Amino acid sequence: MEIVVNYRGGVQFEANARGHQVVCDQPLDNGGADAGMSPPEFLLASLGTCAAFYAAQYLRTRSLPADGLQVRVSAEKAMGPARLAAFHIEVRLAGLADDKHREGVLRAVKACLIHNTLLHPPAIDIALNTDVAALA
Repeated sequence: MEIVVNYRGGVQFEANARGHQVVCDQPLDNGGADAGMSPPEFLLASLGTCAAFYAAQYLRTRSLPADGLQVRVSAEKAMGPARLAAFHIEVRLAGLADDKHREGVLRAVKACLIHNTLLHPPAIDIALNTDVAALA
């Protein structure tokens, strides 16, 4: 799995994966043009879409309706070091009256790849390549 990010100028970047592109920008009050989500918003979007995928998969495999499935994700900023903390995921799904299936959806969401990645932080290796010929 890989994503390539290219600088577009100012504080805008374009992220590319498998032929898909998304723009990352900063809000107006942070020097951006507000042309896309900020990096922390992408993290929340990743967590939320992963949680929604796992919930929908649970419902689909049991022939239960997923219409109206909505996931809201929020987080607070923390300092020392600057980071996001205290994530909150709220799964909204009308009409799921059976306790067994409510618990099943929660278990499915907790199995989400992004959720588990955040719970068990991976090693992150950072390298700097200044060889322009190698970057072409």
